[in-house]
Amino acid sequence: MHTTTHKALPLINESSAVYRKINWRLLPFLVLCYVFAYIDRINIGFAKLQMQQDIGIDDAIYGLAAGIFFLGYMLFEVPSNLLLLKIGARKTLSRIMVLWGMTSASMLFVHDAWSFYILRFLLGVFEAGFAPGVIFYLTYWYSKARMARAMSILMCAGPIGGIISGPLSTWVMTAFSGAYGLKGWQWMFLIEGLPCVALGIIAFFYLADKPAQTNWLSPHEKKLLAADITPQYVAPLSFRQILKDKHVYAMALGYFCLICGIYAVSFWLPTILKSAGVTDTMKIGLYSIVPYIAAMIAMIVFGRSSDRSGERRWHSAILGFLSALALFVAAMASDNFIISMISITFATAFMWASYTVFWAMPSDYLTGNAAAGGIALINSIGLFGGFLSPLIIGYLKKETGSLNAGLFMIVGLLLIGCLSIVLNRLPSVRVRA
Repeated sequence: MHTTTHKALPLINESSAVYRKINWRLLPFLVLCYVFAYIDRINIGFAKLQMQQDIGIDDAIYGLAAGIFFLGYMLFEVPSNLLLLKIGARKTLSRIMVLWGMTSASMLFVHDAWSFYILRFLLGVFEAGFAPGVIFYLTYWYSKARMARAMSILMCAGPIGGIISGPLSTWVMTAFSGAYGLKGWQWMFLIEGLPCVALGIIAFFYLADKPAQTNWLSPHEKKLLAADITPQYVAPLSFRQILKDKHVYAMALGYFCLICGIYAVSFWLPTILKSAGVTDTMKIGLYSIVPYIAAMIAMIVFGRSSDRSGERRWHSAILGFLSALALFVAAMASDNFIISMISITFATAFMWASYTVFWAMPSDYLTGNAAAGGIALINSIGLFGGFLSPLIIGYLKKETGSLNAGLFMIVGLLLIGCLSIVLNRLPSVRVRA
């Protein structure tokens, strides 16, 4: 028995060393790419502070434009991920980043509601498949036991993007306003869009499609990684069968509700802060950092907790419930800056932590080629929440003059999502195509 233990320890240490190497090689670059993806999604929340008056749009038009991004994303997401299986992650992620960067920069040409709708829709079309593509890509590099930790680092890109987007966007809008005949919000779209093009070109040369194709892992390290990632139990499943899997749709419902909450805050946080009494554009940018710093801390803490315990379902559901409770308090105290700021900070932190742990569930349940289509399907259905929540809030704000009615609806959706996650008991056997 002692002999077995002594033999196992060097293998564990070697395996940990391989994962450390993967962490440093892949995660910083993927996080950087994801940061810009998130910035280019949500920066219209800050652009709204200026462009709404410049191009003559109301809150309902803004809400529809914010959400229409997700319609384009949903329509092309599954085809994008299925194409990834044929041409590889390197070409897929490179193509996505170059096209979305060019489209995001082109937002400077928005001059009315229709040009706003069209460019936001195209941004969704060209970015389609990025998030599920990266998640699927990680299944090539991380075992089931390490996935939540890797996901917690990757998903920190959202809060990091939120931290950077506020001060950067408001600074650019203020400092560059009027330069060379362009408005501040036009400069913001240009400066925040073009780096994505550069990152897409770098990705083509920097990433390897699979561990076996790397030149920075030794043959022994590749063998250790393959043995660690290959599941012990394998059940064949095709994408057609995934379309009939009730567990996939239950996960999609839970994800839909979480996304409703996340993007309600992402797109409307500047407006929420303005409604609470903050009128200075730069101050709005600085205050918007706080919820995302809390989110990043919560994601790492609860991601590690989930990995240590091996439990996903209750972690995600309880965190989702806490976010609903905090968002309810934020809506009730919308005219009190201190209470509103504290509660929206907790709501944002718990939403993102729930979201991070959630994505370890489909990664656990679906492996191999089935995961590409399955993860994209869950993300596609779930991202309808990104279309619906800003649309609901924008419409209700226009009709009632307040954000509260829309926020209360989001609270209800978060509670439904928690229930869906709790009731969805995933089989312990993982699925592989």
